Amino acid sequence: MRSLAIILEAPEKLSLRPLDLQRMTDGDVTVEIAWSSVSTGTERLFWSGRMPRFPGFGYPLVPGYESVGRIVDAGADARGRIGEWVFVPGANCYANARALFGGSARRVVVPSARAAPVPEALASDGTLLALAATAHHAVASGASPELVVGHGVLGALIARVAVALAADPPMVWEIRPDRRHAFDYDVIAPEDDPRTDYGVICDASGGAALDTLIARLRRGGEIVLAGFYDRLDFAFAPAFMREARLRVAAEFTPADIEAVSQLIGAGLLSLGGLVSHIRPAETAADAYPQAFNDPGCRKMVLDWSAL
Repeated sequence: MRSLAIILEAPEKLSLRPLDLQRMTDGDVTVEIAWSSVSTGTERLFWSGRMPRFPGFGYPLVPGYESVGRIVDAGADARGRIGEWVFVPGANCYANARALFGGSARRVVVPSARAAPVPEALASDGTLLALAATAHHAVASGASPELVVGHGVLGALIARVAVALAADPPMVWEIRPDRRHAFDYDVIAPEDDPRTDYGVICDASGGAALDTLIARLRRGGEIVLAGFYDRLDFAFAPAFMREARLRVAAEFTPADIEAVSQLIGAGLLSLGGLVSHIRPAETAADAYPQAFNDPGCRKMVLDWSAL
């Protein structure tokens, strides 16, 4: 079996071409992808060639860990799942390309356990399940954030998840005026916030200006890094005086996907209003640079239906 896939051949060199897929085992399912989205965090590092040494990284590379589609075939142990609409957090099914994370293809083969049921009614918003799970992992693995830095898609989902889990609404910083729209929490410019006593600050900006954030902590306060970073540094003395703590939120787990699915099903968490652009998958060579470089592109989703 073969599948069209997006392939990063080298930094800033992208193609769409067929790849051979590995044969299904009894516990695998084949998913026909309807939508996949572009991560402006990790995938930007792949695109630019600035990804630090990471297991499985190299070119040619099939990116993508935010895909939704329908199970169209399955091995003997998963035949009952044929027809289900599922979320796919990546795939490692290609015979002649690396897969980190491997979900940006027309068809993928994955273990049945990795294909999480998701309401088909979410449509392209279903691709946000990975970011929602990432947000849940950052929020639920410690004290809830009092300040979220950055109101991109991840920052908005961190704030929404905190509210959905019945925490006090966090304050959110955003430097772009056009991204300060919210409903259940306040979004303001950093310079308009006088507080210097935050207990937990969650960075979702991708920049993590640690000196600035440390200056806003109370003694014993914590900074949570929810994005993916190349290198970080900070002045030691201010952190020492505050006994500041630093927590790195690792990638989401299946339990996080299950938790956010329950919040969505209960009507406590919405994924709506965050996808800004949908383009045909065959325009991926133009869509990827736009996702990374167009300030008006909050979230890029690729539509695979015509392929």
